[in-house]
Amino acid sequence: MKKQEIPTMIYGIHPVIELLKAKKRKMQTIYTTDPEPKAWSEIVPLLPTYINVKHVTKDALTKIAQTSDHQSVVALAAPFVIRKKFFDPKKSPFLIMLDGIQDPRNLGAILRSTYCSGLNGVILTSKSSSPLNAVALKSSAGLAEHLDIYQTGSIQNAVTELKDAGYNIYLAALDGKDTTTVEYEMPLCLVIGNEAIGISKNILGQGTKIRLPQVKSDISYNASVAAGILMFNIAHQKKII
Repeated sequence: MKKQEIPTMIYGIHPVIELLKAKKRKMQTIYTTDPEPKAWSEIVPLLPTYINVKHVTKDALTKIAQTSDHQSVVALAAPFVIRKKFFDPKKSPFLIMLDGIQDPRNLGAILRSTYCSGLNGVILTSKSSSPLNAVALKSSAGLAEHLDIYQTGSIQNAVTELKDAGYNIYLAALDGKDTTTVEYEMPLCLVIGNEAIGISKNILGQGTKIRLPQVKSDISYNASVAAGILMFNIAHQKKII
């Protein structure tokens, strides 16, 4: 089996349901318990006819998933589909770029908010970043399956591609402009930095820095929380939601 064909694991009711609804990648195997969980009735109508359901014990599922957070459903599917071509601002005017997000739960939470806020695409950095694994997919409630995701090896290369395409870049930073006072210009890309150090220093001067107001400056919002609020604020201002 070729490396790129190695199946990826998905677990949890919503991640499996959204994978089947999105129809972007082929499911290969699905495991559940006997008796099946109550939510199994939501999965059955979506299952392709070729899928052979394998019933195992809950302990076996925990061993397969390497976590007890599987909700009695674990599946193996083709690798996540990553976009190969960069975004067109006319077709995808509202993007988010994640610069070194390392916690897969933060990654998943941001992808969930991305879907809910109506963004057109996501840019992920491959260096020092969380992989788009089963934990991230579970944290996104499976909604990552519906997103258009592009991966870049270098944050600077991504910024160059954004500028060449005509995107306005907004960087979340503690010393930025109050987001509630900024008039955002489309097409745009919102950049969210690493949980510990924020946005890479080499790109901080290559866009407009924005911030979320807060009562005290001794600590900042969690990265996924900040991303969700900023996405909502922009989407609301531009009448996307």
